[in-house]
Amino acid sequence: MSSVVRKDEAHKLIDQLPPDATWDDLMYKIYVREAIEKGLEDSKAGRTKDVAEIRKKYGLSE
Repeated sequence: MSSVVRKDEAHKLIDQLPPDATWDDLMYKIYVREAIEKGLEDSKAGRTKDVAEIRKKYGLSE
C-alpha cells in the first residue's frame, strides 16, 4: 500500500541528488524511501521475525 506523497518530501529527495542525476537515480531514491517506510510500518504493527528464527529456517549459522 502506497502512502500519500507530500510534495515537500519529494522535493527533499530531488534536492539530495547531484546535478547530473538520472531518472534511474531518482527512481532508486524513491524505491529506497518506500522500502524503509514499509519496513517501519511492519515493525510498528509487529510484523517482524527474530533474526535467529530466520537463520534457523534457512540453516544459517549465527
